[in-house]
Amino acid sequence: MYGLYDKEGILRFVDSDKDACLAYAELFELGSTNYCLMDLANNNTKKLKGNTNLDQSLGVNNN
Repeated sequence: MYGLYDKEGILRFVDSDKDACLAYAELFELGSTNYCLMDLANNNTKKLKGNTNLDQSLGVNNN
């Protein structure tokens, strides 16, 4: 999965096809300096491996 974020960090489009994300950017005339394309599958896998105890981290954030 790929996510296309605008320059303000807002997720604008998600798709499993990288070319579809780039087509979205072109459709809405987002220049290459105005967006960031991220491979979400690889990023989420790395983050989940680092968080072994999700229940504790969620509890700390809710206090």
